[in-house]
Amino acid sequence: MDMATLLWGVVFGAIGGGFFIYGKRQGALVPLVCGVGLMVFPYFVSNAWATVAVGALLMAIPYFVRL
Repeated sequence: MDMATLLWGVVFGAIGGGFFIYGKRQGALVPLVCGVGLMVFPYFVSNAWATVAVGALLMAIPYFVRL
């Protein structure tokens, strides 16, 4: 694991924490699930570019999916 992957994991984990808290307080399922995904996925992705791609995708899902 290199420094870029670690840094991106911390950034996306922090954003995921915000999504999780927002989803829990508002009772919104999509941001809650995406928040958990953003906090967990850096443990399984070892490439920096893949980390950025998956993180950007998970951050965009609540914008496009409204339930």
